[in-house]
Parts: sequence; structure tokens; C-alpha cells
Amino acid sequence: MIDKAFLPDRRGIEIALDQLLAWRERRAATVAELPGSLPELGIGEEAAIAQLAPTVLGYAQRLDARTAFAHMDPPTPWLTWAMTLWNASLNQNLLHPETAPVARDMEAHVVRWLAPYFGMDGGHMVPGSTIGNLTGIWAAREIRGAKVVVASDAAHLSVRKAATLLGMQYRAVETDEQGRMNTGTLGDLAQSCLVLTAGTTSVGAVDPLDASGAAAWTHVDAAWAGPMRLSHRHADALAGIERADSVSVSAHKWLFQPKESALIFFRNTQLAHSAISFEGAYLAEPNIGLLGSHGATAIPLLAMLYAWGRTGIAERIERCMEAAASFAAALRAMPGVDVFDQPTTGVVAWRSQRTSTESLRERLPAGSTSVTLIHGEKWLRNVAANPNVDPIALAERVKEMLDQV
Repeated sequence: MIDKAFLPDRRGIEIALDQLLAWRERRAATVAELPGSLPELGIGEEAAIAQLAPTVLGYAQRLDARTAFAHMDPPTPWLTWAMTLWNASLNQNLLHPETAPVARDMEAHVVRWLAPYFGMDGGHMVPGSTIGNLTGIWAAREIRGAKVVVASDAAHLSVRKAATLLGMQYRAVETDEQGRMNTGTLGDLAQSCLVLTAGTTSVGAVDPLDASGAAAWTHVDAAWAGPMRLSHRHADALAGIERADSVSVSAHKWLFQPKESALIFFRNTQLAHSAISFEGAYLAEPNIGLLGSHGATAIPLLAMLYAWGRTGIAERIERCMEAAASFAAALRAMPGVDVFDQPTTGVVAWRSQRTSTESLRERLPAGSTSVTLIHGEKWLRNVAANPNVDPIALAERVKEMLDQV
């Protein structure tokens, strides 16, 4: 007997595609409308598609909307949707060469394409920079005997998590007025892994990367701003990153990939991989890094890089940077509005002197603006992750609201 659920069903796939292309606005359907317990009998594939579309597609936040300007989460190009469908149909596991021969080669190819932009000679893919940071710090402990993780007080929480998981001490260094690490207070780093951030979460600040090499090991968390290295116009914002020992980059941020897609690069990959590899009786070759099984996330990334080239990536990042600069300039022209700093990596933090941060955000379009804490105070935050955002329209909306205060 052949189970047709595992064979291609053109009609079912076309129905799902039609639903995908039809749902462009928020709907009221919610998960609460689903059965409270597992149904004894299923309703069938086509019925499930029809009933889930209003919830999965209709109620999701639209990251491609003209007002989507709030978070470090971009829309994804349609090519990655097609590649993700291919991936789901094949379900490759890169743990073993026999279960993913082509997918493994494609991951190696993507790493080979991207690593040189960061001065690194290789690496591998991970689900996100949380794992990338953990992997880089792990390598620091194994290779250089690092016992302390030193990062700025604006570093991503994953850095402190990594130190905790690895049994290492953690030391936070104060930041300056621009949100960058104050490297003048670092002290002795002979037994430390220094973590520098390229694009902090709240304000997009880049720590002084010329501090690379001052510690036993330097890791750069370039989850957000890393892809700026592909732009000739903005690459210098991360000058010095090539002197690090490891660099993590989130592809599901400014490389416009679906979750979960990121990379960890090493300046000496052979040394790093040998230190974080494990043998297994069922493995044809050692397993490298934290993950065992992992999917073919390189395929959507490779397809997009191949389709767009470096210039295609750079043009979209530059468009995002222009959007942030335009929005910041418009805010500065408004009386009573404070802008934290020039958006060097596409993040704009601001607030009004005339009304509360929360009340202003609540009246702005959904998904347009987030709130962050800077030195314990609430600021509004906009992030240019969406190449299609209309910053001028949002600025006009802000001005209209402030004029009413």
C-alpha cells in the first residue's frame, strides 16, 4: 500500500499557494478557534489548509508592509519561499553525508562565498546568532583557555547565556554616550574572551572593533550589522572585524532569510572545528559544533545570493540605511523630539518631550515602532530591516500626532 500523503499532490499545493497569495491583511481568526484537544479523526489536508489559512496567514504580522519598521526581522524574498518548500519536501539532515550530500556541499559553498568579507577562512551554519555566539565563546574556552567573557552592558543576552552555560565568569563593561563599549576600562584580558558587538539591539551601536586582539580570543557578535560588509558604501562601519578570531552573523536579519538561519565564521576554521568536534559510532565523520541534526538552511541563502549577487544584497541594505537616515532627519526637524544618535547601522532611537513613549507608540501603526530601554529610560525604536518601508509616510504620521498634543 502506498501512503499518498507522502507523494506530491499538485491540487493541495496549489490550494496552499492560492491561500498564500490571497491573504494580505490581518484577520480576526485566532488559535483559540482550534479544537481544545487533539482530534480523534483528522479533517483532511485540504480542509486543514482552508481552516488554518485565516490564522497562520491572515493574523501574522506583515513584515513586508510599508509601515513595518519596528524590529530586526525582515521580509523574505519569494525565492526563499520556493527553496524552503523544496527543503521541506526533501527533509535533508546535514549530520551525515549520506542523508544530505548536496546540501552539505551547498552549505560549504555559502560559507566559502561569505567568510572572506569578514576576514575569516570558513565556518558553518547555525540556527541563529545565539548559537553562533555560544559556539565562538566555546571555541575560545577550548583553544585559548579563556575563563572570563567580557562584553559591553549593551551586549545581547545570548552572550551572558553562553558564559553561564560554559561555566565561565561574565563581566559587563560600561558603554559610552553612543552606546559603544568603553574599551578604556577593559583591563587585563589575558584569560578572557572579549565579545564586541556590531549592531547593538537597542541603538545599533558598533563597539570599537580595533580592540580585536587585545584578549586571548575576540568574538564579534555581528548578528545585525554584519551584512554591511557586503556594501562598499558601508563596509567601513565594521572596519577591524577581520582581526577577530570568530564572527557570528544572522542571515535571518539583514540577509533576508527565513528563520532559523545564521553563520559562525572563524579566522582559523581548521583549529576551531577540531576543538569543537565529536565522534560518534554512527557517524561517517566527526560532528562539528553544537548541533547534531540540522536542516538545509543554506539552500535558500545560496539561491538568493546566486540570484542577487553581492550588489543585490548591498543595494537592499543601502536602501534600508537610507530609510533610517531619512526617518532620523525628519524626526530631528520636529520640535521637542530627541534622536539618540545618527543611525550608523539602520537603527533609530527617539522620543518626544511632549508625550509619553508608550502613548505615542500605541497610536502609531501596528508593527511600525517598538520600545527599548536606554540607560533605564524608555525610547521609541525603529529598525530598517524592510527594504520596502516608507519612512517619510511614518514620519508624517508622527508629526501629525505630535501636532495634536
